[in-house]
This record gives sequence, structure tokens and C-alpha cells, in this order.
Amino acid sequence: MGRKDEPPRLAGGGFAAWSRDRLALARRGAEECGDVWQLEPGVYVAAAAGPCESVLRRAQDFPKASSPLFPPLKRASGTPTSEERAYAHAARMRGLRAQAVAARIGEIAPQTARFADQWPTDRDVEVLPPVRHTLAEIGVSYLFSEDAPTLLAPASQLFLAREVLVRPSRWVWPRWVPTPARRFRTRQQVAFTDALRPIVRRRRSSGRLGEDMLGQMLRPSPHYGLLPEEAVVDTLPGITVATFETPSRAAGWILLHLARHPRAASRVAAEAAALPADPAATTSAHLGNLRYTQALVSEVLRLYPPSWLLTRQAPRQTQLAGYTIDAGSTVLVCPYTAQRDAREHAEPDRFRPERWLDDAGSPAKPGAFLAFGTGPHGCEGAALAMAMLTLLTAQTARRYHLSEPTGPEPGYQVTTLEGLAPVGLRLRATLRD
Repeated sequence: MGRKDEPPRLAGGGFAAWSRDRLALARRGAEECGDVWQLEPGVYVAAAAGPCESVLRRAQDFPKASSPLFPPLKRASGTPTSEERAYAHAARMRGLRAQAVAARIGEIAPQTARFADQWPTDRDVEVLPPVRHTLAEIGVSYLFSEDAPTLLAPASQLFLAREVLVRPSRWVWPRWVPTPARRFRTRQQVAFTDALRPIVRRRRSSGRLGEDMLGQMLRPSPHYGLLPEEAVVDTLPGITVATFETPSRAAGWILLHLARHPRAASRVAAEAAALPADPAATTSAHLGNLRYTQALVSEVLRLYPPSWLLTRQAPRQTQLAGYTIDAGSTVLVCPYTAQRDAREHAEPDRFRPERWLDDAGSPAKPGAFLAFGTGPHGCEGAALAMAMLTLLTAQTARRYHLSEPTGPEPGYQVTTLEGLAPVGLRLRATLRD
């Protein structure tokens, strides 16, 4: 029997059931146990909007695990200090804020148009690889501008290292064990930083720092001064991969919904018809006019948040939704169930982009939305991701009707280990009249 002040434990749950079908167990836990429930002793799931937002905003009570995918490389000169890391984060945020993204829409739009132009028609195509390549080009170009061609291949190898590192394994090795996957990760991280370092030195020596995100990081701060080179190069592998890895998963779900909901796709196409014939002439005003397209993107992100489960730790005993969470516990924050809660969204399992529009007579205003997280560790690249996904959606629907392959076999497989993705998704594009 559990204590009265601890969350209820799901009958028939546990790690074995969790590994078989995470999404189904997450939904059953929320339905049978409520807003917070226990998966295993010391492992709790925040399943509703209130507890999810509380955990994500209370970073001192529920800190993010200190195990970055690309930890600072070991060097004789040492690793960046906590103050330098804080400055690096603030500098990155200046380059990724909504205002900065809005000023560069004309750079993003042509690459999304090129993706649509190059889609082979009238045959089934595996979607995620070309989507990921396009979003990698956009993300790396946004971060590094004219130096992007030098860094695109090393960035793609960083993504591959990430994929190798997160594959399921029979063994959970201590962090200090140099497994083959970790050694591969380190080699790719070194290759990326070795390609980046001469760019940093050239920009600083010439005084032409650039207006991209790297340029923001190279500018001195009145409070911190000049950010050391090691702090610059160490902080960029993770954010570089993040600009395209998570949005690629989201794009797969969005394109699948365009195929499954032709009326919604036609409405996006009609809206996209007002975009400039020259994609480079696209501005933030054009992006703002894609209201239904943005609503569709938001609705897909609500139903299929690519980061559907976030992990936090409780270093000391604390309270959550009236329950006691013991020190050393793990809390799994579940946007997937929070965003499908009927208390937050009418008809929560129904695809209805109109819920995000504020027109008179539209359905109830939307409730919880945690697809980009919230609080101090919310997604830095949310504005960039929304711009990329909205323009990719508009340009694709503008040109094509999408459809799923016919036949008894499913056209994709759902993966949930590191994120929610339609792996192997195949779609067919037919030109619109």
C-alpha cells in the first residue's frame, strides 16, 4: 500500500508495460489515476496541464537532468564557467527571439519553397529524410549565415551521432564509460567544433561579426564582456541539431494531416496563394497572414507534440498537486496527455485547427499548449520552428494534394523513445490544378 500523500500507482503499469506502449499507458494512467500518477516507486508522471506547467516552471524544485546530449569537451584549458554558460544562453536567445526570426523570414521562405518544388510527384516518397535535410539547411543557415555550407555536413553528422546515442540498448552504462556510441558522438562533436573555430576567429579578427545567431554570441556584453571562444563552440552543437531534429518530427505529422484532411489542406493552399511569387520577398507580414496555416500547425503540435515526454528530477522532497514527491524521484512531464485533456480542449482527440482562431463564432479558445515546453527551459527555438513549419506547410499545400499509400500495411511506425515521430512515413504528391 502506498502512502496517502503520494500519487496513486497505476495497476498493471510499471516499466515493462511502459516499454510495450508508452502512449497507451500514459493515457490510461491519466484516465484511471488522475493528474499525477506513479509508474514505479520514485517515478511519477505529471499528466495534466496544471502539474505539467508547475514542474516546468519550478526549475529549482524540479531541475532538468544535468546530462546534455553534447557535453562540453574536455580540454586542458577547462570547461566554461556557469557564468559564461549563462551568458552564452542569453546571447543565443537574442538571436532566436521572435523579433530576430521575423526579420529573416525572407531567408527561410526560399528553402521551404525549394523543398516543395523538388518533391517527386505521382509516386510514394519517404518523407522524413528530405524534410530533415531541408530543415537542417534552414536551421544551419539561420545560425551561421554565409558560413552554413562549411557547417552543414558536420551538423548532419552530429544528428547521426545523436541517433546512434539514443538507440535502445540492453545495458545502461554509467556516463563515464566510453561506449562506441559515446566515442562516435565525441568524434563528431570535435569535427563540428573544429570546423566552427576558424569561423569564430575569422569573424572576430575581421570585426565582421555577422547578424546571425553566431554574431550575437560574438558581441561583447556590458555585464559579461567578451564570451570566451570555448564557451561559444561548446554551446553550439546542441542548439544546431535542435533547430532541425525536433521540427522534422513535427513536420512529418503535419504532412500526414495534410494528406488525411484534404479540406484543411485546401484551405491552407488558398491562404498560401497570397504568398509572393518570389519566396525571397516573403516578410513577417506574409507569415502573419497565414492564420489558418499556423492554426493547423498548432493543432498538429497539440495532438502529436514531438517532445511528448520531458524528464525532471526532484533533488529534495517537495509537493506537486497536493502530493508529496520524495527526494531523488523522477517526474515525467507529459504534454501528450495534458494537451488531450477534455478540461482543456473540447473534443480533445479531434483534429480541429479552427480551435486556434479567434474569429467571432469560432470554437472555445484553446487550453494547454506545451509543445515547446514552458518556464526557464522552454524551447529556445520556438519562434524559428513555427516559422519553418508554417512556411513548409503552406508551400507544400500550395503545390500538391498529398495522399497516403494504398494497401493493408501502415505507411509509418510511431516511435516514442526520444520523441514522437512517424518513422518511415511515405506520402504521394499530386500537383494541384
